[in-house]
Amino acid sequence: MAQKPSIPKGTRDFSPEEVAKRNYIFETIQKEFKSFGFQPIETPSFENSSTLMGKYGDEGDRLIFKILNSGDFLRKADKDALAQNDSLKLTPSISEKALRYDLTVPFARYVVQHQNEIEFPFKRYQIQPVWRADRPQKGRFREFFQCDADVVGSKSLWQEVEFVQLYDSVFSALGLQGVTIKINNRKVLSGFAEVIGEADKLIDFTVALDKLDKIGEEGVKKEMREKGISDEAISKIQPIFNLQGSFSEKINGLKSILETSENGRKGIEELQFIQNAIEEMPLKIAKLDLDVTLARGLNYYTGAIYEVTAPEAVKMGSIGGGGRYDDLTGIFGLKDMSGIGISFGLDRIYLVLEELGLFPETVMHNTKVLFINFGEKEAMYAMKAVEKLRNENIVAELYPDSAKMGKQMKYADKRDIPYVVLAGEEEMGQQKFTLKHMKSGEQSSLNLTELKQKLSG
Repeated sequence: MAQKPSIPKGTRDFSPEEVAKRNYIFETIQKEFKSFGFQPIETPSFENSSTLMGKYGDEGDRLIFKILNSGDFLRKADKDALAQNDSLKLTPSISEKALRYDLTVPFARYVVQHQNEIEFPFKRYQIQPVWRADRPQKGRFREFFQCDADVVGSKSLWQEVEFVQLYDSVFSALGLQGVTIKINNRKVLSGFAEVIGEADKLIDFTVALDKLDKIGEEGVKKEMREKGISDEAISKIQPIFNLQGSFSEKINGLKSILETSENGRKGIEELQFIQNAIEEMPLKIAKLDLDVTLARGLNYYTGAIYEVTAPEAVKMGSIGGGGRYDDLTGIFGLKDMSGIGISFGLDRIYLVLEELGLFPETVMHNTKVLFINFGEKEAMYAMKAVEKLRNENIVAELYPDSAKMGKQMKYADKRDIPYVVLAGEEEMGQQKFTLKHMKSGEQSSLNLTELKQKLSG
């Protein structure tokens, strides 16, 4: 008995409807990327292992899918590692390539490799799949698409402003009201650690602070104490927990908290620049909010940090994020190449649009008319008409078999095809076609020109 087919855990098949809806999101994002002057690039699905390994930390390295060398991959295997069953030591000798883990490191490699062909600042967008050997769970897959936009070669804060506008433009085009663009700055977080005299515990401090909305003020303080941060130090940043109000009010609160930190004051200046620009050029639908607890990608980002949250009614959390990095290409030897980038969470955006019923009815490019097949002569007559309709960009098809009428009509109904055409001996003799609307049942006898006009509406 044949084994039932399956797909690997953490991967998915997509139905025609799902593909159409995903393509709608892709096309909307891509259109906005282009309108902001971003250029598309693509990189290979797999890279040399040396390009990827060591760029994401120990946890990231563990999640990279390695590809076995072609042919007899054990021929060049490290014999000692093989004898000792040491998989970590063995891997480099049997696997020289790996599936890409994200789009950012391949982009850095691309910039360094093509630096003499690129005009800086370089604005690039990339929409491609990535792979992670993660434990599959709801909303987390081993194969998924990333939609990234980055600018490298400029330290101008106008780039930060433009990315706020880009997020707003995309979600406006998708009709997604109630989106919040949260922003923070790495320098502000560093300033907090400096003010409390715990600069060496920046990561511990901010990882705890980032959990404020999940575990509350007391939970954050408890975690900080467990990391060796004193009660005296925690008391110095007590005002953080009470920082509320508008963007401007939060900025004013930050100024008093960080007045002794030069780094912190620099972060405030950058945030204020962005806020002032957005006030002069108001967003269409999104809200810009200062969130001083936002600390995503702290080991990576050096300036602005973004996180976009879905409307509160959906309870979806983050649907995008990014930030400023000052030395992305340094990992490949090209120093002092500042950049900033953002990404869109395609799968979560899909779920939000689905839940809120925001996909347009026209997203499915469905067949508009199905010609019923009455036999060989009738099928030839029908196919000639189908060809003419397709030349007019009308999606038409012929049922391939001369099956019972009921079966063909049921097929059209199941596929939600709005019209069917019946063309038997009588219609052929008159050079006509009987057009039937599937929902109303209304029928009309039309020549080919009239049929084109009717189906073009």
